[in-house]
Amino acid sequence: MSRKTKIIATLGPASSTAAQIEALARAGADVFRLNFSHGTHADHQARASAIRQVETKLGRPLGILLDLQGPKLRIGQIAAGKATLIEGQEFRLDNNPTPGDATRAYLPHPEIFAALLPGHHLLIDDGKIKLRVTHVSACEARTQVVFGGVLSDRKGVNVPDSALAVSVLTDKDKNDLAFGLALGVDWVALSFVQSANDVKELRKLVQHRAGIIAKLEKPQALQCLDEIVAEADAVMVARGDLGVEMPPEDVPILQRRIVRACRAAGKPVVVATQMLESMITQATPTRAEASDVATAVYDGVDAVMLSAESASGDYPVQAVSMMARIITQVEADPLQRQTMRAAIPVRQAASAGAIGAAVRCIADVVKVCATVTYTSSGATALRVAHERPESMILGLSPKHATVRRLSLVWGVKPLLTKDAESVEEMVDTAERAAHAMGYVLPGQTLVVVAGMPFGTPGSTNLLRLVAIPGANLAIA
Repeated sequence: MSRKTKIIATLGPASSTAAQIEALARAGADVFRLNFSHGTHADHQARASAIRQVETKLGRPLGILLDLQGPKLRIGQIAAGKATLIEGQEFRLDNNPTPGDATRAYLPHPEIFAALLPGHHLLIDDGKIKLRVTHVSACEARTQVVFGGVLSDRKGVNVPDSALAVSVLTDKDKNDLAFGLALGVDWVALSFVQSANDVKELRKLVQHRAGIIAKLEKPQALQCLDEIVAEADAVMVARGDLGVEMPPEDVPILQRRIVRACRAAGKPVVVATQMLESMITQATPTRAEASDVATAVYDGVDAVMLSAESASGDYPVQAVSMMARIITQVEADPLQRQTMRAAIPVRQAASAGAIGAAVRCIADVVKVCATVTYTSSGATALRVAHERPESMILGLSPKHATVRRLSLVWGVKPLLTKDAESVEEMVDTAERAAHAMGYVLPGQTLVVVAGMPFGTPGSTNLLRLVAIPGANLAIA
């Protein structure tokens, strides 16, 4: 009830049934990720249906995140199935589709040849093999092996030094997107974002049917970070590919930079990849992994994500439970609030920004038991969460899509409710909701935030303080 940092759990073979999904939700999962790099549409449809069943059973909103695969760059086949590349040798990538060997390989991506320059690097198989380009033309790239190793069929290729003139939305992604939107997903994650234009391209297809998460895993994205943050609805620090394309020692710095940019802009931010990696095969994490989760919580991220740990690991429920325990313990540390509040939010020069700032100031003067936001689009709850108040935030909305989307946002407990027709009805509903959730304490203050007229998105302009009497409220 008191945990503010949210948990995203990826579903997969270890977590596909309604019973398994319910166990993950009870352990602490707030949002479920459907990874469209794996599985069929039928698999994802069954999982989405199970999530909604569990949501109804538990009586609380659960978010669904569709993670698009994005463009996958791969070499072709190797004649003997594999070949060994030796440091210092020459190696060629070309447009010849015949199987490769220890001297060359097929690269069916002309956009890579068009973007490469001498001195650029290519990474194969998650960086296990590193090549330096010595000469490039429209149909081949000659390279020198920097790091050697065993090269096998269809290994992935990363191009860290070049911005590729290719859409981040493949035909597969567009098909998956249409399918996911028809399912009613709440968030769509866009892989391999290079610029704000990539997000705009997806926005034309999604419109307002889901929130858009920009996954930052390309060095080029860091060159226009603020523009991407402004265009996206949320951001994910995708440390998998980012850790391949950037030196490992740079990743913690970039993670903090991205988090700070999102915190300043008031956009939800997720830290993902290898958070509790060892729990794929063992029941407890390493101390370093626990510290990794804690670091994200100290920085005030909105959510942390489990990938293979919950999708295909041996201990999916234990991984979610462990993450929830780490979050709860860290959030109880007074130093966490000090560290989190070191990021100063940038406030809008409008009534919504002023009210958000006022909520934070009120909590410094009186004891606030909860802040209740009435929100149609979710903007009011986001604005309050932007300030990271000490009390919990109840996000009340009459829209299923809004409360499900808010399940990703720091400190917000979303709750479906009917629309209020007057300020008095709004305050009464707020009190009853806070009481039902266990947040009402006699003698404390309830903060109610809304927009007038009711139901108008982006019109946050009302703040009311409600003194809680000693008597209990009857719950309607």
